[in-house]
Amino acid sequence: MKAFIKYGWDLYKKYEEGINYLIFGFLAFVLNYALFFLFESILHLNYLIATVLSWVITVIFAYWTNRTFVFKSKNVSQGSLFKEFVSFIGARIATEFLEIGFMYLAVDILGMNSNIAKLIGQVLVIVSNYFLSKLWIFKKK
Repeated sequence: MKAFIKYGWDLYKKYEEGINYLIFGFLAFVLNYALFFLFESILHLNYLIATVLSWVITVIFAYWTNRTFVFKSKNVSQGSLFKEFVSFIGARIATEFLEIGFMYLAVDILGMNSNIAKLIGQVLVIVSNYFLSKLWIFKKK
């Protein structure tokens, strides 16, 4: 049993960043989807408004988790934190436009169910966000 635990821990340490991104990405996805459902299905907001509102709250959560647990940013000066945050928000805005465009195409043009479209759109966004974060925002100096 000890060997199994050690093997699992060694595997986790080897792929820690990717595993943590998947864990916190999944949590961000759940938060985003739950908020979208709340705003659209319970509060009866337009699906595009629900998408934007759920995005804003999720981005704040994602910045904190990505910075703290995934990429373990060492930026502490006010200037570097500001640059990191603005870069993060800029990348998330770009992927939000990707999601909104996809949602419009899928729901309004193709007639897809908005919940299914949201699920597919989130997969596109999560993958895009990882690469933008890894290669641009939290890149190792």
